[in-house]
Amino acid sequence: MKKLFYSAIVLLLATIIISGCGNGQSDDGYTTLFDGTDLSSWTTKSPDWKIDDDVLVLDSKGDYVMINDHYIWTKEQYGDFVLELDFKVAEDPIYGKEKFDGEGRPGNSGVFIRVEDKGDPVQTGIEIQVGALEPGEEPTMNSVGGIFNLAPVKVNMYKPGEWNHYKITCEGSMITIELNGTVTSTADLDEYTTARLNPDGSENKFRRPLKDFARTGYIGLQDHGTPAYYKNIKVKKL
Repeated sequence: MKKLFYSAIVLLLATIIISGCGNGQSDDGYTTLFDGTDLSSWTTKSPDWKIDDDVLVLDSKGDYVMINDHYIWTKEQYGDFVLELDFKVAEDPIYGKEKFDGEGRPGNSGVFIRVEDKGDPVQTGIEIQVGALEPGEEPTMNSVGGIFNLAPVKVNMYKPGEWNHYKITCEGSMITIELNGTVTSTADLDEYTTARLNPDGSENKFRRPLKDFARTGYIGLQDHGTPAYYKNIKVKKL
């Protein structure tokens, strides 16, 4: 009888563990998208995304050319969520010299959210910039820490040469970006009522008003023709 009791307990514990591992969800509600071991939550047409020492590496050509088909995408779509990840890019302006009259640019990538059409992420999704800034450099609307081409970056929180941490929150029309623990950019998509125009009167590149963008879509990491590095990617649905 005692053996049967202990067997039942062991079976119950095993069932709980298996059920918890099945969806990869932790006690705080986060689901792991990349833990350094596999890419089972992702899909891509490019051979340039690789795992190296527990890091998701974009082994790109370094030509600064953006190719839509070379992004890497979550298999699942997300609406309201919190996304957290760590990233690094090259600091030296060594890329795209032919494209920029010999000047070159530092590493460049991006976190894309709520992308409706993976074939056209720039016009059907929203990019959170991944790039480099010098200490003390004044950020622009398109700098790291910002919602690309849509909202100003409030403060330069980028740490050159180190791993940087993003916390990206999407809830309804509101998008909030935290870089290294500080809110660096926010946007209320319902305020973007005119194509190619931001609420503050500045121009953007979008052919549709942002208020009309899908509120559910894929999460993606951009291939912008320079190497990029990501780790500790997790998401929590709201």
